[in-house]
Amino acid sequence: MSSGLALEKMNGHELSPPDRNRPVHLGAVEKHNRSLVFFVTVCTSERRPLLANDAAHGILLAAWRDARSFVVGRYVIMPDHVHLFCAPAVSPPESLAKWVAYWKSISARNSTSPHGHKLWQRDFWDRQLRSGDSYSEKWDYVRNNPVRAGLVKNPDEWKWQGELEGLRWHS
Repeated sequence: MSSGLALEKMNGHELSPPDRNRPVHLGAVEKHNRSLVFFVTVCTSERRPLLANDAAHGILLAAWRDARSFVVGRYVIMPDHVHLFCAPAVSPPESLAKWVAYWKSISARNSTSPHGHKLWQRDFWDRQLRSGDSYSEKWDYVRNNPVRAGLVKNPDEWKWQGELEGLRWHS
């Protein structure tokens, strides 16, 4: 290769080097009946503070319920981004990227975002959790985001958070 960058191989396919500005979505790694739980972060376009309100909260809940290939566990909706935990609702798991694109499309279509402005950034960040401890640790960190941002003094005061489905860890 002329660039001198080596390409990695995964399942016989060459992968180009990751773009540092774009997240890499590796897909689910299933291991002997272990839970598949993903931590996902999705940001608004230009990080505009459009989400921390009752209307956006309702729109997101409806979109997540409508997008049935994954179920949403715990979530926190910040002014300019959303953190959520999700798990496949079907086996074999469908594409996480397609699921996120689907609910982003539904929520954008139903939002009150000013015309001509995109609601969401094009991509998202995700990590497959490796253990129940990881789920608990990430949740503790996520639920304190509104406190760290100076929006509330106690995470329980943040109105735009919750849990749609109880995601249980099986190792």
